[in-house]
Amino acid sequence: MPKVLILAGDAAESLEVMYPYQRLLEEGYEVHLAAPSKKKLQFVVHDFVDGFDTYTEKPGYTWQADLAFSEVKPADYVALVIPGGRAPEYLRNNADCQRIVRHFFEQNRPVAHICHGPLLLTAAGVLKGRKSAAYPALKLDVQGAGAEFIDSAAVLDGNMVSTRAWPDHPAWMREFMKLLRAKAPAA
Repeated sequence: MPKVLILAGDAAESLEVMYPYQRLLEEGYEVHLAAPSKKKLQFVVHDFVDGFDTYTEKPGYTWQADLAFSEVKPADYVALVIPGGRAPEYLRNNADCQRIVRHFFEQNRPVAHICHGPLLLTAAGVLKGRKSAAYPALKLDVQGAGAEFIDSAAVLDGNMVSTRAWPDHPAWMREFMKLLRAKAPAA
């Protein structure tokens, strides 16, 4: 059974971890969650509340990481998923996380990222020259990395599918599943 890797940490957005995790299982992939260390992670729920200029954050699900970034052998995985939330703000500083991200781009394997996920691609040096969606507040970060920011529910650029945030899940996962089925089918 082909394996897909999800990179997460504390304060990853609950829906942005759990939706692709369950969708990939449903499709027939084995899914592993990697984090800075092998521990129980605390995810968060980001919601949009009338009167707020940005999203709000509340505690979400907890979930056990399957392995630490340092233990990841990227060649064992056919694809990579990078959820958003606040986790990418600090995960991007992890050298093993950067190594993992670079591997998937060097090998032209499918990568799906959402929300603040492009921060990991920027740190790994793989976003330049690409087209990417992201949470709209990251427009300047995406452009600063040398990429074209696209405000869309599903942006396909070669081996990469990106989107803005969890309201875009159906379009994002639909495009990612097409790419994954073409490059590394589960059955």
